[in-house]
Amino acid sequence: MGFAPCGRAGFLLVLLGLCAAAGSCSAQLPPPEMLHESFAGKSEFRTVNRRPLESCLNPSPYLSINVTTAGPLPDEAFVNVTVGGVFRPRGSHWVAMITPSNSSVSGCPLSGVNYFETGDTAKLPLLCHYPVKVRTCGATLTFHVVNFRTDVEFVFFAGGFQTPCLLKRSGVLRFANPAKPLNGHLSSTDSSATSMKITWVSGDGRPQQVQYAGGRAAASVATTFTQKDMCSAPLLPSPAKDFGWHDPGYIHSAVMTGLQPSQSYAYRYGSDSVGWSDTVKFRTPPAAGSDETSFVVYGDMGKAPLDPSVEHYIQPGSIAVTKAVAKEMQTGKVDSIFHIGDISYATGFLVEWDFFLHLIRPLASQVSYMTAIGNHERDYAGSGSVYETPDSGGECGVAYETYFPMPAAGKDKPWYSIEQGSVHFIVMSTEHSWSHKSEQYNWMEKGLSSVDRSRTPWVIFIGHRPMYSSNVGIIPIIPSVDPNFVASVEPLLLRNKVDLVFFGHVHNYERTCAVYNGKCRGMPRKDANGIDTYDNSNYTAPVHAIVGAGGFSLDDFSLFPQSWSVSRISEFGYARVHATRTSVLVQFVSSGTMEIRDQFRIVKGGR
Repeated sequence: MGFAPCGRAGFLLVLLGLCAAAGSCSAQLPPPEMLHESFAGKSEFRTVNRRPLESCLNPSPYLSINVTTAGPLPDEAFVNVTVGGVFRPRGSHWVAMITPSNSSVSGCPLSGVNYFETGDTAKLPLLCHYPVKVRTCGATLTFHVVNFRTDVEFVFFAGGFQTPCLLKRSGVLRFANPAKPLNGHLSSTDSSATSMKITWVSGDGRPQQVQYAGGRAAASVATTFTQKDMCSAPLLPSPAKDFGWHDPGYIHSAVMTGLQPSQSYAYRYGSDSVGWSDTVKFRTPPAAGSDETSFVVYGDMGKAPLDPSVEHYIQPGSIAVTKAVAKEMQTGKVDSIFHIGDISYATGFLVEWDFFLHLIRPLASQVSYMTAIGNHERDYAGSGSVYETPDSGGECGVAYETYFPMPAAGKDKPWYSIEQGSVHFIVMSTEHSWSHKSEQYNWMEKGLSSVDRSRTPWVIFIGHRPMYSSNVGIIPIIPSVDPNFVASVEPLLLRNKVDLVFFGHVHNYERTCAVYNGKCRGMPRKDANGIDTYDNSNYTAPVHAIVGAGGFSLDDFSLFPQSWSVSRISEFGYARVHATRTSVLVQFVSSGTMEIRDQFRIVKGGR
């Protein structure tokens, strides 16, 4: 999350710069996308210096902080917080929302490292517990709150972010039902399309159930994770281990069986003791071997606030992309969604998962929401990831695998294959070893070589980090493409005639020719409708597409693109894909206009 001077805390919402007149605004902060840069950094840290937070000298006996509701809070609310009686409003005044209310509000001058190590270079409050939002506004501030189970309190600070001191606290607010089952999201369990897994979050770990298909029911299995499950450096606790920890509650999963492919069903989840979710309709994907399927692909989404706050790691395009995909789903032509890495960008600030799950709920509750792991879910020093950057903030894949249980090979083996319609999907982890003869390499080799092309004529390969990108990388020593990854895995794709590859990680859209070893083996030709068309009747090499424009601040392209780069678009959006037995049509859709900004088709025999 982030902050809101006059905002949330515990996770801490911070609101900056109370203005002199109530309701007035001045000295606005730069837009969130300017405050949050995409930069992966690593700091040599030895200790976090905690100091007690003293109360500020307050010359006003009339100082007050009032909240529009005394509670209890519903599952979602926009809460107004009013600060009054301030004799000399200053730009260094701010309000935070903390949760739980007994979280430390002491100052930790070196806690900025917790942000920086995950790549967030914004200037945020240096308290000892995660501050969530930052705003510049007048005396009345509005904060978007979702049911993250723990109680909250609003705190008014002076002294700015670097040397905060406490002026006034509001009363504690609690949620009406912290055990409420929320944020259900679906995933496929196999290629038959006769079962679907529903996963949701609750503050209660006792068995619950999903009721579906007019009278059927399936019991849930609940799990959770603790601070002990998080990774950390020896001398400096990771955000997940300390500063950013938030109790995740319990994650329930249940499997709905006895379904039919490409059919709609209604369901709800919960129990009589903790309450029930709203009734939702979902649609199963088409079965493997059927004639066609349609799906959406994007990566690197995250979330953004629904109020004017600034937060940790705001992804400015995430709201527009989710709204655009929701419109897409209203057509009834989306069978599934593939989110290919960098899911929530919680990066050790665990309450962010609740806000992200709330954001995608309208999408993920209606169709199968399949995911791939990215660096911001898995990577941390000494954790066994290929790349030992601190990008996950100490989560080390634990939170990701708990919230998104895919049909994977096993614990911390988040690779899997699944078939829908005419497509065989291979979903790999670029963060786990892919070197020659590693466990994942052997799995990919076996899986790719055993595809039944009479059943699924198309093979689509999915991962997070790309093999081809015209983005030069953050700095020269952190390139967008790892040549060792390409050298190890690319020959598998060619040898097994993979048709299409989707990657994310780079925050834009880019399409290649049919490429191998950095050279074009096939170029598209325009069809009668002017669409670039690759003819795979005589296979040459895979076509690669980066679709990392799901929300994170966009990346630029090199001024001198490579010869294999056919299309480059730096706009927020997603890929819309429709596959029959003889063609795959891919369209990159701008989330801002819903216009098709690039499209191409791959065809083979019988087109």
